Amino acid sequence: MTPSLRPSLVNGRFGDPAVFIEVAHERAAILLDCGDLSALSARDLLRVRAVCVSHMHIDHLIGFDALLRVNVGRDAVIDLIGPVGVTGCIGAKLAGYSWDLVDRYATELVFVVHEVIAAGRVAATRFRFSRGFAPEPERERSGEAILATTHWRLRTAVLAHHGPCLGFLVEEPIHINIWRNRVEAAGLAIGPWLKPLKEAVRAGSPDDTLIALPDGGTAPLAELRALVSVERGQKIGYATDVADTPANRAAIVGLCRDADLLFIEASFSAADAERAAARAHLTTTAAGEIARACGARRVEPFHFSPRYDGGEQMLLDEVSAAFAN
Repeated sequence: MTPSLRPSLVNGRFGDPAVFIEVAHERAAILLDCGDLSALSARDLLRVRAVCVSHMHIDHLIGFDALLRVNVGRDAVIDLIGPVGVTGCIGAKLAGYSWDLVDRYATELVFVVHEVIAAGRVAATRFRFSRGFAPEPERERSGEAILATTHWRLRTAVLAHHGPCLGFLVEEPIHINIWRNRVEAAGLAIGPWLKPLKEAVRAGSPDDTLIALPDGGTAPLAELRALVSVERGQKIGYATDVADTPANRAAIVGLCRDADLLFIEASFSAADAERAAARAHLTTTAAGEIARACGARRVEPFHFSPRYDGGEQMLLDEVSAAFAN
């Protein structure tokens, strides 16, 4: 299966938390946390359409200004999701600049901030460039998915750190795979015509839907279904800055069950469990145990404390041991 969601740690395992997820079929990207973004190019930042902020500590949100700066003067709608208090935080950041020249621009940059009040409850506020980013509250809504597009959806869980902190799951509703050998056996060429085919299958279009072929003809969807297979979509989980409590473990497992990839903090070595508890962070052992309880296929530990500089392999080995047991 060629992955549609392509995640990478922006700052490695010791740097500010930020995971950049490329969405292949939308030419878009999702950010899980918004720490230092200087490693990303302007082109990368311009692809970002959703920013998921676990909580508002500086190492998780300092990159917002870089995202704002590169988008000023461009047409874009960027969704930002965070815990209670995130709307006031983003509003204050935007209010920290003078926007007296906005009437000179023909473009509209919009941030829609989704504040997760509790499980299934979200309050959205719109901030528009043309209005100097004055807050425009919208009606509170409910639902399991915070955001959803044709190719991915986002779910959250409210966890506990020193205050509320969100965990995230980005998942494909389904994954559609093109079988090259079947396409060629049917005497057809691989090419852009396959995208409408995939979208018709994704949308559940009726069998008599006509699909344009590369030779200029058409064929009903029913005759082309054998060229594709429908599989379970990818699941990418993310949890960081959480205390090791039974409630947090249960919430992470409930959110990230059967994740293909779980990004999870492992800030402290197992030998420093008391220090981890005092700071409401996970140890390597806890991270591995939670990933195993989730049934994750792969675990990516990160947010290592700088006190272990030079000891990355030790921490990885501790997570792997707990994950495997």
